Amino acid sequence: MNDRPVPLVGGRLPVLGHALTLARGPLGFLAGLREHGEVVRIALGPKQVYAVCAPELVGTLLRSPDYAVGGPLWDTLEILLGKGVATSNGALHRRQRRTIQPAFRPDRIAAYASVMTEEAVRTAEGWQEGSVVDMGAEMFRTGVRIVSRSLLEVDASGERSDRIAEALHTVFSGLYQRMVLSFGPLHRLPTPAARRFNRALTELHSLVGQIIADGRRAHEGGAEGDGEDLLAVLLSARDETGVPLADREIHDNVVSLVVAAAENVAATLAWTFLLLTEHPEWERRIREEVDTVAPRRPVDFEDLPKLTATRNLLTESMRLRPAAWIFTRRTVAETELGGYRIPAGADVLYCPYALQRDPRSFGNATGFDPDRWLPERAARVPKYAMMPFGTGNRKCPGDHYSLTETALVLANTVRDWHVETVPGTVNEPRIGITLQPKRALLRLTRP
Repeated sequence: MNDRPVPLVGGRLPVLGHALTLARGPLGFLAGLREHGEVVRIALGPKQVYAVCAPELVGTLLRSPDYAVGGPLWDTLEILLGKGVATSNGALHRRQRRTIQPAFRPDRIAAYASVMTEEAVRTAEGWQEGSVVDMGAEMFRTGVRIVSRSLLEVDASGERSDRIAEALHTVFSGLYQRMVLSFGPLHRLPTPAARRFNRALTELHSLVGQIIADGRRAHEGGAEGDGEDLLAVLLSARDETGVPLADREIHDNVVSLVVAAAENVAATLAWTFLLLTEHPEWERRIREEVDTVAPRRPVDFEDLPKLTATRNLLTESMRLRPAAWIFTRRTVAETELGGYRIPAGADVLYCPYALQRDPRSFGNATGFDPDRWLPERAARVPKYAMMPFGTGNRKCPGDHYSLTETALVLANTVRDWHVETVPGTVNEPRIGITLQPKRALLRLTRP
């Protein structure tokens, strides 16, 4: 084992360390950490966090039993997600993952795809020639309708979806501040920002609770459905002693999956539309591909294997602008990583945004090039340099669901609409727990 200390990155401030930099400009700071080493230390107030900057070491981190879900991100997210499948560890996580897995079987994804196509077409048909839309809000509204109808078998109204989106954006912004300034008392004070955060968190849980209640009534009333959606699985699940899941556990798991399914998909699609405004040749290419594969009809699940350019575009969008851009873990025992000793109880972070823009892994690393994902070129990308859904036993259980949804929504909207930016568009990231465009205002015209 290497006896050298893990490098401590310079530029830290008294008391705050690197926390202020992470609060104000985290993307550039984290993207530059690999210049200091493959494993480095940063200071968040009096606490030091280990940052892993090389893809092969991140792969080791994610596959090792020495690291549990924890650290600043997950400690903070527990405020929102409770003890659902995303935040739990050990036996509880394994049980919850086994419980929800049937809702994400390949045959279930194929069944959900019809809802995804219907909602994508509904969105496209609701747009008006020459109108300006906030694409982030549009995609979030579509995502909430899709996850509500497919996974919960209830229909969430546009008004309810908008309220969830507004509350979630306030919560995610507040959670990020709490994550990087978790050592300080500021978020505990009754400031206007703290009051906005608490109101938004309460409303978000209330709205998800209403959706669960609607779904519970529908299932108990024998509403039409196959009984294999996520909510049906959770309602029928039993623990090891045969006791049904507690209402709080059901709520926490629904919140975890609704947030991931709606927020991350909406962010990916909003970023993709913004990229198309900068690269109209790719908009034309996607439209031509869709018209060739599914002429004069909506794109459906069976068409997806033929949409190579569409899939590569979405992968490149997730590389450049990953919705889930930072993750943390906590060591459960003293361990070794990259030749360095990592003590037990240490917080460890890695940044997909930085990994996916590293010139050591990608040629023209900050440039837009969807063809880099053609098989012959993708084979040259280092393993673990691109992991939009993680790896190992904590890999996102809804990865195929999300990929199917993004492809179907994009294909069924781009075929009918050309997008361009307008004054007021801000094509920069809004820093929160997820990475969203600040303001994706786009004008819609017929191609």
